[in-house]
Amino acid sequence: MHIRQGLMAASAVAVLALAGCSSSSDDDASAAPSTSNTSAPATSDSAMAQECLPVPGDKLVVLADDQQLQNSDNLIPEIGAEFYDAQPAVAEALNVVSAALDTDQLIALNKAVDIDRQTSKDVAQQWVDDNALKAPSTGSGDVIVGAANFTENITVAEIYAVILRDAGYDVEVRDVGNRETYMPALISGEVNIVPEYAATAAEYFNIAANGDDAEPVASGDITETVTALTELGGDAGLKYAEPSAAQDQNAFAVTTAFADQYGVTSLSELASTCGPISLGGPPECPERAFCQLGLQDTYGLEFNDFQSLDAGGPLTKTAIQQGQVALGLVFSSDGSLG
Repeated sequence: MHIRQGLMAASAVAVLALAGCSSSSDDDASAAPSTSNTSAPATSDSAMAQECLPVPGDKLVVLADDQQLQNSDNLIPEIGAEFYDAQPAVAEALNVVSAALDTDQLIALNKAVDIDRQTSKDVAQQWVDDNALKAPSTGSGDVIVGAANFTENITVAEIYAVILRDAGYDVEVRDVGNRETYMPALISGEVNIVPEYAATAAEYFNIAANGDDAEPVASGDITETVTALTELGGDAGLKYAEPSAAQDQNAFAVTTAFADQYGVTSLSELASTCGPISLGGPPECPERAFCQLGLQDTYGLEFNDFQSLDAGGPLTKTAIQQGQVALGLVFSSDGSLG
């Protein structure tokens, strides 16, 4: 699930904490994992596959998770139920954002803030203008949009604010903190809306309702995940607008030079093309269902070396770029991928 939030969210979501490398999906270092996909793994014939050595390069590319190893941590507007029912124009406006936002655009938004050093507020306004987004209906009154304390979530919260102002609302964006802080604020009505991550939130409520050993409800299927989230979140007094295609979850990257040299665009193609390869990621990766174990079980990938680095951070990305490892764990919406 979503690692970044899991790291942010502590105890209640400890099981969720290293999304792509832990046993569930978020709470993020933000979000932590659920269970790995149980479909038959892609098979690779090591005797036939070629040796795929690391290929250094400055640019990274994420290989498609075509067997849905990772849970569907799509961004989704999370709204207090009473506010949702009283202000139907709010969900309608946020649906416009969800329909336009995908992972490539989320990467570009993160790059603009984290790398190009623009403000989230300016980037949000520019994105809405560039996409010519307009609210389909109008309302009135005050709206407080809460944001988790990392730039991606703040930028999306600012985007929500822009479209809600277009719908006629007076909007304040408030940095609320991690999930353990913003969830009570949302349920109590202190804030009205938060940009949420579907799989991580579903497992957050699942664990809260059913305990740490609860059978995971999130999966790589966003429809199934949102169905579970809607039921569990509804019990807590929340409702949801439509999910976007934009995902912030664990992913696995190679250099574009590696992808071009070996002709791979997905993890299944990597497994069928390459014999044992080198992998880099956080120390717990070899034991996690969303990291090395999942790559082996779901895709049939084989590894001849693992380097203990970090969770989607500079150590892992640098190791991939310098050719120390062929494949590494990153976050799917990392601005450096842009």
